[in-house]
Amino acid sequence: MILTGNEDLRVRKTITGIKAAFEALICEKAYDRITVKELCDRAQVNKKTFYHYYETLDALLGELQMELSSAFLGRIRRFRLPEELDKVNREFFLYSAEQGMAYEKITVSGMYHAIRDEMIAGVNEAGWGRSEAFNRLTDYQKRMLMTFVNNASLGAYRQWIEDGKRMPLEDVIEMTNCLVLGGVKRFTEKNCG
Repeated sequence: MILTGNEDLRVRKTITGIKAAFEALICEKAYDRITVKELCDRAQVNKKTFYHYYETLDALLGELQMELSSAFLGRIRRFRLPEELDKVNREFFLYSAEQGMAYEKITVSGMYHAIRDEMIAGVNEAGWGRSEAFNRLTDYQKRMLMTFVNNASLGAYRQWIEDGKRMPLEDVIEMTNCLVLGGVKRFTEKNCG
């Protein structure tokens, strides 16, 4: 249940507790090992309460994904693509660095690839879907461009996490922008010009 702020205090505390317990469990173990019982024990709610708000753990994970995607989209909605891809990429790294360990696991771990792909698809549609240049491309060119941009940025983020965040974030952003923007600029000049 996405909170609007108009809910009763008990409801807000319950949902906040469920989500906090869920994120803690994501950080501790593989998603397929998390059970509703374990989550309820951690959140100090009974299973009936959990099922009142969520049909399944997948529904809770989907809601978490939607909240994360929406927050990121809010930060990039003013940017035009591909012209301001550097700003979008910067926001991706800054936003990602502000999130907790659960976000890192969802974004980096292979076990969350389906939910991560859903997040990426939503962001791509909202961001790139408004681009005239992008919309002039063939479907195949769109898929290739999105695959390149997403894999390059996500791969750089993943590597930064796996390396223990040793490189300063600004250096990672600059390097990723250099690599990604060079490819996208050349591609769009050739195919969208």
